[in-house]
Amino acid sequence: MRVLVTGANGLLGNKLMHLLAQHPHIRATATARKQPAAMPKEIEFEQMDITNRANVLDVIARVKPEVVIHAAAMTQVDQCETERALCWNTNVHAVESICSACQNVNAHLIHVSTDFIFDGTYGPLDETAIPNPVNYYGESKLAGEKLIQQSKIDWAILRTVLVYGVTPDMSRSNIVLWVKKSLEEGKSINVVNDQWRTPTLAEDLAQGCYLAAIHKAKGIYHIAGSEMMTPFEIAVQTADFFKLDATLIRPADSTTFTQPARRPPKTGFIIAKAQHELGYHPHSFTEGLALLAEQLHR
Repeated sequence: MRVLVTGANGLLGNKLMHLLAQHPHIRATATARKQPAAMPKEIEFEQMDITNRANVLDVIARVKPEVVIHAAAMTQVDQCETERALCWNTNVHAVESICSACQNVNAHLIHVSTDFIFDGTYGPLDETAIPNPVNYYGESKLAGEKLIQQSKIDWAILRTVLVYGVTPDMSRSNIVLWVKKSLEEGKSINVVNDQWRTPTLAEDLAQGCYLAAIHKAKGIYHIAGSEMMTPFEIAVQTADFFKLDATLIRPADSTTFTQPARRPPKTGFIIAKAQHELGYHPHSFTEGLALLAEQLHR
């Protein structure tokens, strides 16, 4: 199977490259604006800027993938709020280009979306929940979903929640790495205790993408961890696992934070559909921390 992945420099893109490299029946091409520093030798690379429509159409036409896994996006929630044109160009116009390119080569699209398309009035949520974003990032991702649903291609949309993990050359942090680094440096941190999520190990999300690709899955799937936790609980468990000082972690009400973008208070996903139809089984949060710790010591 010929698979093309966008966003090869991101956390998910990195995990996908290493996962696909383990499967000899898959010939994978990674794409990004610049080549990742550490790429498995089994993976081919094509330079591609998803915001350049001509570039997208050209690369996908040449590679002729059976499946495109669209992992690239602008996901910095506050930056999306303040740089709206860039956000829309990256999360909506780029999706339009990728849909057109997939239609031209009859490729199946696996698109990664987010819990932030929901308003957070309740959770956990299944695939029938009605989207109602409370920030511009969520609006852009929902607009991307609608473009895909209205297209003439075969597609699956995989929504996920609060992804964490580690790669050798990470340009951005995530909640687990931020907590670990802060506590190792002896810093006190304020962590929200009135929001709820189902944190997702990057390897699990990559596995979900792989399963959707090999099953040529169609429709919407929620791919996440199975444990509902507040960021404060995530931080405390991280401190306990790495034997760091949890007394440095102070619980904080979300109203005490000044951020450009609103956050949905309660999301988290019900993953029964992905478990039943795709055979998706995520790690526990403790298992995820153990895997991350092992990778940090390599």
